Amino acid sequence: MATFSRLHKIALISLGAVGGSLAYYTIGKSEKKFDVQNSWTVNYTPSVKWEKNWDRREPQSIVKPASPSKPEDENRYNEQIEKAKSKAVRHLFLIRHGQYNLDGATDKERVLTELGRIQADLTGQRLANLDIKWDLLVRSTMTRAQETACLIAKHLPQDLEVKDCQLIEEGAPIPPEPPVGHWAPEPKQFFQDGARIEAAFRRYFYRAPPEQTTDSYTILVCHANVIRFFVCKALQFPPEGWLRISLNHGSITWISILPNGNVVLRALSDTGHMEPRHITSRRPKKTSKRLKQQAALQN
Repeated sequence: MATFSRLHKIALISLGAVGGSLAYYTIGKSEKKFDVQNSWTVNYTPSVKWEKNWDRREPQSIVKPASPSKPEDENRYNEQIEKAKSKAVRHLFLIRHGQYNLDGATDKERVLTELGRIQADLTGQRLANLDIKWDLLVRSTMTRAQETACLIAKHLPQDLEVKDCQLIEEGAPIPPEPPVGHWAPEPKQFFQDGARIEAAFRRYFYRAPPEQTTDSYTILVCHANVIRFFVCKALQFPPEGWLRISLNHGSITWISILPNGNVVLRALSDTGHMEPRHITSRRPKKTSKRLKQQAALQN
């Protein structure tokens, strides 16, 4: 009799626990606080929306709308929309120049260091090994970029078109946020360089024109500030955050502009083709006169 009573109590407790759990689940399910809204649900509202017509080439923005009073005009509108659509991908490879001589008083004296030449050569080999049919190589007119581009071009087809462009020279695109104490250009420099670098972005960043039927591949050999600003602009990130990005010398940054206007960052500051001893990101430190004299005496 005692055994039966003990089993009876255990059964009652178990049933009570199961019933309580079911009641808690039912009540909780009906309450709004348990309805989690994830970023991939239809109820999610992004804090910042993608601007589809960022390059002013969205078909709907360049084709005359159909007239509501002319139903037959709808066919004309749809045909022109299809004709205005991009069909190919534009790939932009942004290459930072190699390490250079910071002690040069003028641009002509700011030539690549021996390490900088090695970096440029390795980057040229990497671009050649990608087995891509390159369409164009654009190089900044500054000495270090010119030298880097020439070393890269040695590994690419001889008939590759090469252009010089002053718009992609180094500069101060926009006051960075947060600011940094060791680099503070005059406001007029941001005003001048910002307009130029913005013009460079508009020259090279846009979806493929409708008549382009195959993907294109363009190489831009330029500078860290320019590349970092381009990345922020292309991804529609706050442009003043450009200085938060670090780029290695001779690095490859790969951006693709899709036919629908979306932008994909495929690589950022890629130097995987270099040995660790060849990778640098900052300018070489200046050697003091005293240390140079000591080194000369030791030799």
